[in-house]
Amino acid sequence: MKKGFNNEKYVKIQSEKIKERFKLFDKLYLEVGGKLFEDSHAARILPGFKPDVKISMFKELKKDLEIIFCISAGDIERNKTRGEYGITYDQEILKLVMQSKKMGFSVNSVVVTLYENQPSVNKFIKKLERNNIKTYIHRFTKGYPTDVDTIVSDEGYGANPYIETTKPLVLVNAPGPGSGKLATCLSQIYHENKMGLNSGYAKFETFPVWNLPLKHPVNIAYEAATADLKDVNMIDPFHLEKYGKVAVNYNRDVETFPILKSILSKVSNKEIYNSPTDMGVNMVGFCISDNDVVEEASKKEIVRRYYNEQNNYKMGLCDEDTYKKIKLLMNELNIDEDYLEVIKPALDKRDKEGGTPVISLQVGKKIITGKQTDLMTAAGSVVLNALKHLSKIPDIYLLSPSVIEPILNLKKEMGAEERLTLSDVLTALSICSVTNPTAAKALSNLSKLKGSDAHATYIVTGSDKQKLKALKINLTCENETIFDINLSK
Repeated sequence: MKKGFNNEKYVKIQSEKIKERFKLFDKLYLEVGGKLFEDSHAARILPGFKPDVKISMFKELKKDLEIIFCISAGDIERNKTRGEYGITYDQEILKLVMQSKKMGFSVNSVVVTLYENQPSVNKFIKKLERNNIKTYIHRFTKGYPTDVDTIVSDEGYGANPYIETTKPLVLVNAPGPGSGKLATCLSQIYHENKMGLNSGYAKFETFPVWNLPLKHPVNIAYEAATADLKDVNMIDPFHLEKYGKVAVNYNRDVETFPILKSILSKVSNKEIYNSPTDMGVNMVGFCISDNDVVEEASKKEIVRRYYNEQNNYKMGLCDEDTYKKIKLLMNELNIDEDYLEVIKPALDKRDKEGGTPVISLQVGKKIITGKQTDLMTAAGSVVLNALKHLSKIPDIYLLSPSVIEPILNLKKEMGAEERLTLSDVLTALSICSVTNPTAAKALSNLSKLKGSDAHATYIVTGSDKQKLKALKINLTCENETIFDINLSK
């Protein structure tokens, strides 16, 4: 894979930028947008960007920082789910806390925001406390968003419990947007400035990239990724007016900046930021080493988002407006639904096989296909075929019947689908590899599928979907379920 992003340069200049902002205050609350771990979106549109670069960068400041995680009570109550992992926000919080502690970071607490005594939220708080995770509750801020005098008073931010912190840099992160990160930062600054501390705020978000053009594919990919939030990129008018320079931001930050600036000025008794862009510390735009590579990767990601949101609409998880907005973004870039090279081969194979479910997978310049059979799912077939191709193995049976039969019998006894899923196939291949050098050779090439594009002629769900994601395969799906396909036969 050709690289379009200089990760080493990014670590260097991004660390310097954060340290530079850090020095302006006795204590800095840094709102970290997006993913602290495994930023797969950035890795897909910026080839060369390492998914865990943020947390790796913060390792250098480990002794000076602690982390606060926020989660909205409403997201807990609604069982809001992280699409790429298939886990709920409350599960994600526990995962984030454990991951951070495992890497040696000091996790201060979890803040449950917008709390309204919801029974499901109370259960989650008990779970946190029983796992020795310090928990704070923040309710709706009185006066927000227009009554600044009330917001910045003992009735507003002052009504929130103060979170005792000991480090000069406090990262504030969350599973997703709308989790109350900003309010938590400002509440802390309010309390600490009353104590005489010079506490400040900054924002570390990767997208949109402020020093790329408004219609650069990287920034359009951000709009596609947040289509369900109705985010729109725009020129930062405050930055343009103050400095005469064009900078890109998004509508929510621009719309709320006048209020936020008033709140920050009142909380800290001084003005530091003249624009939403001023608040940020993002240096991604300075580290793109090959613009053509990055533009191409971004276009592919936009198409993936289109298919994903179409599937979400079919499953009742989003509105029609969401995928239609992404279609408009595709039109702006003159790309269509067939932009990914894996799409047409999957559809052609499906039609040739009379509508049988098919998945195609791109391995280098080669497109491999796999169809659903009586023995295994399309996901199992295509990965097995891809491993044969990578290992230069002829079209022979890699899986021993003596290994397969017990698996199929167990599935039958448990009432599961009587086909080998991708997980079953990989388990069987692992067992066979102990005595079969050819199977071992095939299995050794599994990591080479990472970053490959795949397209399914149906909506892949369950174990197959999870395993394809675990293999870091970029999957898109046609807007049909297996149930639809069976009905049409």
